[in-house]
Amino acid sequence: MKQHYDVLIVGGGAAGFFTAINTKEKNRNLSVCILEKGKEVLQKVKISGGGRCNLTHACFDPKELTEFYPRGKRELLGAFHQFMTGDTMEWFENRGVPLKIEADNRIFPESNSSQSIIDCFLETSKNLGITISKNTGVLSITKQEDVWKLQTKEGTYSCDKLVITAGSSKPVWKLLTELGHSIVEPVPSLFTFNIKDPLLTDLPGVAVQNVEVSIKDTKLTSTGPLLITHWGTSGPAVLKLSAFGAVLLAEKEYQYQVKVNWLSCNRQQALDILFQFKKREVKSLLEKRSPFETISKRLWSRFLEICEIDGQGKWADVSNKKLEFLADKLTATIFHAQGKSTFKDEFVTAGGIKLKEVNFKKFESKLHENLFFAGEILNIDAVTGGFNFQNAWTGGWIVSEAITQKQS
Repeated sequence: MKQHYDVLIVGGGAAGFFTAINTKEKNRNLSVCILEKGKEVLQKVKISGGGRCNLTHACFDPKELTEFYPRGKRELLGAFHQFMTGDTMEWFENRGVPLKIEADNRIFPESNSSQSIIDCFLETSKNLGITISKNTGVLSITKQEDVWKLQTKEGTYSCDKLVITAGSSKPVWKLLTELGHSIVEPVPSLFTFNIKDPLLTDLPGVAVQNVEVSIKDTKLTSTGPLLITHWGTSGPAVLKLSAFGAVLLAEKEYQYQVKVNWLSCNRQQALDILFQFKKREVKSLLEKRSPFETISKRLWSRFLEICEIDGQGKWADVSNKKLEFLADKLTATIFHAQGKSTFKDEFVTAGGIKLKEVNFKKFESKLHENLFFAGEILNIDAVTGGFNFQNAWTGGWIVSEAITQKQS
């Protein structure tokens, strides 16, 4: 079986479908085919955002948006000026998928179901006449004159324009190295910290707002909510730190010290608050009254226990020395992290095609004309919150522009 298409897209995920649809809509005369190795398409979309699909994030300034990308920040700045969050929202809503912005600025379909996105992609692809070939893994990629040839178990496919959107696929990465491209080896980018410590034991589900988390002896620091889990710590502050520290923490083999300031103040400020509270609440029981609103009752009791302060005692009876020790713990708890856990089902990695080998005005290979990339196949990744999808939408849009402009 031999089939020739104007455009072949390797990878039936978000970036692949977005590229295919935009390419076909810009030029209906082009023949477009998506090759998917698995038996189903859009599986990562299905499980993303807890099954709700966090499409993008309500950040509408290109420069500000790039700050959420540990890798790809510089390359995406110009790209976001062409297509970014507002364009994404308009794109989906114009195709019958109403969206909503939640309190934390994450953007979801109003249906709260990723199936809305999958249905949109599949229905639009069908209406446009885009061919979808499942169970079609690519075994080899070669170029003969101006034509790309892809060998699969099902036969040979050929095309004029080749787009790779296969995500963190090691077999596809290998094929690209055979074409001369360099691959940055992947490491996990979004993960939680595995910590066993008496302070955290039996407190899963406790969350603290406005926490500062840092990796000791590095410049890595992050702020935001922290969540205590069965295995350690998670939440936006931890996940952001894991993304920006992905390479460094991998080099440390996930053995490192984490410093946590549980309060939005320094040690002296915390101590002043404790001393003032002691003067004001002389008759109150320590366990019953905490001066810090963001620290839950359960966590406050645990801090008292760790600092060997009797929670059943009165504030008037606690020594200043004990309060100094408590202030130390509240503003500079040191944990020893050993290992990591994947954040939900979001297997985001740092790694992929070296960015210097790509022309980001077109998302086209600098080594081979008419070879394009979009999504996580590139060494671009972001923190949690819809940013990785936005990279896929932006890349897919620019690739479709480049392909159709060349064609015309």
